[in-house]
Amino acid sequence: MDIRNCKNCGGMFNYIGKPFCPKCEKMLEDKFVEVKAYIREHGTASIDEVADANDVSIKQIRRWIREERLSFSADSGVGIECENCGAMIRTGRYCEACKNMIGNNLSSVLHKSAPEPVAPKKKEGARMRFLDGK
Repeated sequence: MDIRNCKNCGGMFNYIGKPFCPKCEKMLEDKFVEVKAYIREHGTASIDEVADANDVSIKQIRRWIREERLSFSADSGVGIECENCGAMIRTGRYCEACKNMIGNNLSSVLHKSAPEPVAPKKKEGARMRFLDGK
């Protein structure tokens, strides 16, 4: 059992992959629902406005955008940088061009034919030998 302290409240909890205790995780999910509703109502709001109106950090909003849980409309002017080339994107980690490039690179690696295994050559005149001298 892996016990850790919550990054938000400092309380101890059984760690199962998320850095927050169940109580703080629930509060974070409630905030996510509020932020998502706010963005639906105020489609042109900036990240700063959304953060101020919902009492959520800008860092958390950017994390939700990178996780593709949040996205802003095209007319909002909100964007984050592609982690590969720096182009402005609305959601996720990579722009479409970088996603395609990464996908093509992966598929080319997967579709390369593996070299055929080489069978060991048998020596001519190979015989079975006994060690006990009989």
